[in-house]
Amino acid sequence: LQPLQAKPVPKSSGTSRRKPREPEIASRLIKGIFRHYAKMPVARDAFKVVEKCSERYFKQLSNDLEAYTRHAGRRTVEMADLELLMRRQGLVTDKMPINVLIEDYFPMEYRKLLIPVAVCGNKVIPSK
Repeated sequence: LQPLQAKPVPKSSGTSRRKPREPEIASRLIKGIFRHYAKMPVARDAFKVVEKCSERYFKQLSNDLEAYTRHAGRRTVEMADLELLMRRQGLVTDKMPINVLIEDYFPMEYRKLLIPVAVCGNKVIPSK
């Protein structure tokens, strides 16, 4: 009789065998936004469809912004890229500038960051 020997365990190379997952938008955030605008009870299966649509929308949005930035020869998305995207989607027009959208839909602390405001002493806040 020979003593039992443990089978050698293959050493891992340090990399995970799992397929890397793409980042997702928190479903809680999507539900909160959708409930705010729907203002009525929504079935659970309807939320799943809304989540899937939101994921596709934001993926397309980021791909478009990336294309605009690369076309301009830059590596950083700027406000001009976002404004161009919103113009192409019909959200920003000559009659509805982006500042009006910011004032209508953002809270005051974000408005102060996004829209330059002249204050006493001829200082513009936020400064570039």
